[in-house]
Amino acid sequence: KIHCAHLLVEKLTVAHDLQTSISKGDSFANLAKEYSLDVSKKRGGDLGFFSRGAMVSEFEKAAFALQKGQVSDIVKTQFGYHIIKRLD
Repeated sequence: KIHCAHLLVEKLTVAHDLQTSISKGDSFANLAKEYSLDVSKKRGGDLGFFSRGAMVSEFEKAAFALQKGQVSDIVKTQFGYHIIKRLD
């Protein structure tokens, strides 16, 4: 199991802007609370712990490839554009 947070947005341009903000040191959790489109936004994007098979394949592949503390590139799924951060 891994513990991740994510940002979910509709537009690729917004995802790029958020990725830039994160790279400049802005808080991932604060950005998720402000911009993310799903219910996890209330928790700063925190998805809790999950196992393989719990998420759509594109998301899962990116999440399990991350090291603790690492932030993914933009990941496109049927839900939109994600930026994933592995917490544990």
